[in-house]
Amino acid sequence: MDRLEGVGMTKKIFWEDAYRTSLEATVASVEGADIILDATIFFALSGGQESDHGTIAGMPVRAARKEERNIVYTLAEGHGLTPGDWVTVTIDWQRRYRLMRLHFAAEIILELVHRTLGSIEKIGAHIAADKARIDFAWDESIAPQLPLLAAKAAAIVAADQEIISAFSDEAGERRYWEVAGFARVPCGGTHLKRTGEIGAITLKRKNIGKGKERIEIYVDARI
Repeated sequence: MDRLEGVGMTKKIFWEDAYRTSLEATVASVEGADIILDATIFFALSGGQESDHGTIAGMPVRAARKEERNIVYTLAEGHGLTPGDWVTVTIDWQRRYRLMRLHFAAEIILELVHRTLGSIEKIGAHIAADKARIDFAWDESIAPQLPLLAAKAAAIVAADQEIISAFSDEAGERRYWEVAGFARVPCGGTHLKRTGEIGAITLKRKNIGKGKERIEIYVDARI
């Protein structure tokens, strides 16, 4: 696309520090209501994890999306920004932290489901600020598995282990998370520092159609 010509890859500070809530950045490109920054802490929908909420130059971000290796932010028409402008990026930290907690709760549950049920197929996932969900192709109720899954997840949370988040291929922007002795999984989301931050996990089963099962995941209210 023309607007990407000469625009460098957006530096994703949310990978370096998922706990940062504000950042000074430069506008790299503008096309109507859409802008690209040289660096950002504002996560855009990816891997089922919803976008952050927040502001750029004090203006609410209406949408965020990945475009090649850049992130495009949509502001209100007439925002007045031009390439080279220095702006402050802020995110709604309460929302971000709940997304991070629910995201990692879902990562743990997914790993445990595969270990418990073997060849079960994941067919969908979504992480919002109120709950996460994972959908599976499965011909019987998954409800009998929930108590065991919840107990195993609670043990991982209680162990308060370090969560390592790093690049497996920096040039290709491929990342992973790892909990020693548990799992190493490819993932480009925003991650907690320790499993204890997840808090209490609650699981619910929902039938979403013949041969399909959904696990809904909730965490306790901390902030």
